[in-house]
Amino acid sequence: MTDNAASSVGPLVTGAEIARLAGVTRAAVSNWRRRYDDFPAPAGGGANSPLYALAEVQEWLDRQRKGQEVSPEVELWQALRTAYGDQMVVGLAKAAAVLGGEYEPGLPEGVAARVRGLAATETPVDVVNGLTERFMDSARRAGSDQVTPERVVRAVCHFAPGLSADATVFDPACGIGVLLLSVATGAGVRCCGQEVDEDSARFAQLRADLLGRSDVRIVSGDSLRADEWGDLKADLVVCDPPAGLTAWGREELLLDSRWELGTPSKAEGELAWLQHAYAHTVPGGQVLMVMPASVAYRKAGRRIRAELVRRGIVRQVVALPSGTATSHALPVHLWCLQRPGIAGEADTNHTVRMVDLTGNSPDGSLEPRPDQVADVPLIELLDDTVDLTPSGHLRSRHRDYPGEYAALRKEIEDQIRRIAALLPELAPGGGPGALDGATTSVAELIRAGLVAYEGPEPVSASEQLDTDYLQGFLRSSVNARRSTSTSGTYRFDSRGSRIPRMGIDEQRRYGSAFRALSAFEEGMRQVDELTRQLAEVARDGLATGALAPGE
Repeated sequence: MTDNAASSVGPLVTGAEIARLAGVTRAAVSNWRRRYDDFPAPAGGGANSPLYALAEVQEWLDRQRKGQEVSPEVELWQALRTAYGDQMVVGLAKAAAVLGGEYEPGLPEGVAARVRGLAATETPVDVVNGLTERFMDSARRAGSDQVTPERVVRAVCHFAPGLSADATVFDPACGIGVLLLSVATGAGVRCCGQEVDEDSARFAQLRADLLGRSDVRIVSGDSLRADEWGDLKADLVVCDPPAGLTAWGREELLLDSRWELGTPSKAEGELAWLQHAYAHTVPGGQVLMVMPASVAYRKAGRRIRAELVRRGIVRQVVALPSGTATSHALPVHLWCLQRPGIAGEADTNHTVRMVDLTGNSPDGSLEPRPDQVADVPLIELLDDTVDLTPSGHLRSRHRDYPGEYAALRKEIEDQIRRIAALLPELAPGGGPGALDGATTSVAELIRAGLVAYEGPEPVSASEQLDTDYLQGFLRSSVNARRSTSTSGTYRFDSRGSRIPRMGIDEQRRYGSAFRALSAFEEGMRQVDELTRQLAEVARDGLATGALAPGE
């Protein structure tokens, strides 16, 4: 529920939340708003997304007894689910036929009676839309890809081009027609669809008829193996093809004329659907394909992707927000293609627009920010991989090379100054071997209880011994040689190492110098990493034109 603390009427709710409270669909709530004059007036929100006072809604539901008893719509849905189970789309098609005035002998009489009873109080359009909404919600909750998710439909509609009144829209894998009918809403727009499942195709056609869409024709059949629209050329083709399907008919279709960009491999069924959709476009016609993100970079599809880029067919690739495909957690892309115009006309397309919305909310705005868009030259995409993943191309283009270079250079300069200050002041000593006279082994110190092991290196276990002094001498080249066998194999074993005997004050003087040297070494390792980063930023910045040599 939407919490609006500033509102004097208390918490506010959306139409969808009212539907959940009452156990009905959103279409039913919309119907209540039209039919009942006493339905609560909006208390906030906008014209397209009104908000209602929760207290007023609950009071209205109590008066109507809605939400406290099973509604006729819920009874119909439950009866259909009981009669058809997993074959729900069969029941939906039969119910839609009854709503259209047809006699449906296979529909159980109890279900048919509920359909007729509901049609007596609500319009057939509201009933069929309510059933469609429930079916989509059921598919979403079951994780089924039988229906194009609502968020995907919204994204396709957002990026679809404007259509003329006499345009033709085609969906070769239309399911129950949700995507097709949502994109083509204008009066006079001709809609054509094909669906392999006969009952889904029938329900889609019957729903279109009930909506008064006489310009819609949907047929059943396998689009790839048995194209029922062979001569159709559309202004716009939309398609949410079956993902990951290997049995799409490659062996039967090896010499098919649709593969003008290359014959797809068995594992690249999505690229077969893409070329089928592209084959049905007029000159200048467009294609919007819903694609798994992996199609953008899989090795088997590289040659076809290269042809799409080389010919200027792919115009835009949009990485949709995470969670857009509610039936699974996989990322989804939207590929926007356009067939070149009339022969002889110059094609000015020299880039592919990359849009990365993966960081956005799936229910938020689909308008990209400037940093989420990059127009990538075709030549840059035609490398060994032809990777069309938007994120990879946006990172380099929206990188602040001058800022990064300046920051890294300053950090290196500051680090070098700090490192130089770490170097201890060292005076001449007594000469090589001056400390070799009185020494003791680490093994002796262990037996005396002055040394213990905490990890790989020994540490002092007594106030008579300084740890930095101990470890500093153990890391000297003299003790390193003592840990090297006659065959040249290095095996660190500090118990055989020897350190000079000194009083604790003298140990601490040496320990302080060793500690400073260790800090110096660590600082130099950090400088080495910063140097690598700086060189990479400078080199890439110069290569991309983001940086230039100084005067």
